[in-house]
Amino acid sequence: MEFELLRSFVAVAECGGFHRAAEQLNLTQSTVSQQIKRLELETKRPLFRRTTRTVALTDDGEMLLGDARRLLQLEEAARRRLTAPPLSGAVRLGAVEEVAGGSLPPALGRFASSHPNVKLEVQIGLSSPLIEQLDAGRLDVVFAKRPLGTSRGRLVWREPLVWAAAEAFELVAGAAVPLALYRERSVSREAALNALRDSELVWQIVCTSPSLTGVRAAALAGLAITPLPASAIVAGLRVLGVESGLPLLPDLEFAIFERKRPDAAAAALTAVLVTLGQTAVRPIAG
Repeated sequence: MEFELLRSFVAVAECGGFHRAAEQLNLTQSTVSQQIKRLELETKRPLFRRTTRTVALTDDGEMLLGDARRLLQLEEAARRRLTAPPLSGAVRLGAVEEVAGGSLPPALGRFASSHPNVKLEVQIGLSSPLIEQLDAGRLDVVFAKRPLGTSRGRLVWREPLVWAAAEAFELVAGAAVPLALYRERSVSREAALNALRDSELVWQIVCTSPSLTGVRAAALAGLAITPLPASAIVAGLRVLGVESGLPLLPDLEFAIFERKRPDAAAAALTAVLVTLGQTAVRPIAG
């Protein structure tokens, strides 16, 4: 269907007549009438009921109207994107390791292909320090775990936080539970310690690391258990559930944090990152 015909069809439907639609489109009434006839011939269905005084949509016309509006909106959006000046400048992105090692690289590749004149600077770190750098103006966009008990940021996805241990690891009854945790304060570390403090378990931190790779390596080596997002479980690790006597952990929320007044390049990057929540396959709690 030609967009020109759909545009006239929507105008007639919204204006309630051919004369007002022609004025809105800056066309003659006969031109609009001919375009509607062409559209009806193409669809092989009457789209309007005409009398000497009124013009009303038929059932088929009502069905087409919503689709026509969406098609015209898509056409307008595509036209704006193609005619808009190319973005330039730099965007400073902060991301947690769980995201950087997963779905982030393909998204950054798509962004770079669409906006080759934008320079990307990526910093990997823990959620709280990255958000602090955003607030201090040293980062433009942060993709991180949302701090517990807050609603700040744009939620992208939610997934379980679980206790992970080596396949052969077994908890020893009566012995302190060995933990591998992030060295600095983090959402996962805080959630794990809060859960343990509310339990009757005895525990001790036997290994700390500034990175996901480090705490996961300690778990893989059988030195300790560690709290991980369910998506960060790799071969050689298994999940320890409440049947092991461990407390239940809260879900993690991965969110995007932006400056108060992001520029066009930062806003375009955020738009790409938000789509990760629609395409990524996430584990289901429970």
